[in-house]
Amino acid sequence: MKKTLIGKTLLALCMASFALFGCSNKKESKKVIEGAGPLTQAIADRGVLRVGVKNAVVGFGYQDTLTGKYSGLEISIAEKIAESLGVDVEFTAVTAATRTELLDSGDIDCVLATFTITDARKKNWDFSTAYYTDYVSVLVENSSGIKGLKELVGKKIGVSSGSTSAAALTKALIDASLIDGSNFDAKTFDASTWTSGVNYKQFEDYPAISMALSAGEVDAFCVDKSILAIYNTDSRHYIDDKFSPQEYGVATKKDSDFSEYVEKLIKTWLSDGTISSYIKENKLD
Repeated sequence: MKKTLIGKTLLALCMASFALFGCSNKKESKKVIEGAGPLTQAIADRGVLRVGVKNAVVGFGYQDTLTGKYSGLEISIAEKIAESLGVDVEFTAVTAATRTELLDSGDIDCVLATFTITDARKKNWDFSTAYYTDYVSVLVENSSGIKGLKELVGKKIGVSSGSTSAAALTKALIDASLIDGSNFDAKTFDASTWTSGVNYKQFEDYPAISMALSAGEVDAFCVDKSILAIYNTDSRHYIDDKFSPQEYGVATKKDSDFSEYVEKLIKTWLSDGTISSYIKENKLD
């Protein structure tokens, strides 16, 4: 009798275990990425690719305030990378000042956020082959009377912290022989201390620069033209000059196997027309 009761009790416990835990010694099946290194496989095992993107740059990374849905070229590329891994994608809105911090800390796996490839940045992070090339431009109020680089001399320019825009504009002014460039060094350039011919005021995000332009706190707003597009209104215009080609790449941790994985994907999609189709879809051509 006791043996019967014990047997029934064990059976009941086993059935409960099956119900709670699936009663299996097998590990949850996960997609094995052929030829993947440890970081790439870890992302696949996690089931989520975490990507740093812009949320206010129409055509590249934009989040609808009502639906929360992201759209743009960089969103499509991120989703395509996640699809290749067989995982979901999680977007984190980043700025020029926060994107590398989040990448270094491991909070995100890669950055697709109009991130310009430079030699200085390549010392700290890996970049894929460029998927898009833009140019730096300057946005001003129509009432300012500013038409080109010449009228920017002596003005205060709003730029984003951590961006390369100030250095690009300074070099363009020097190349046009409009300001003294004897102390200019692109590698060590600091917008906060530069005072030769033009001054810069740095902001944490683009909406803040746009508001400062409207309020007269700065005379111009300088960044990549693709980013400026959302802030261009009937009362504003771009200066005539465009300069400093900006090549955007996917940023990943330095010397990681995930960098190699992403590079192969980007090269394939550039070759087969996938990225070109995304560019056309977002009216960036």
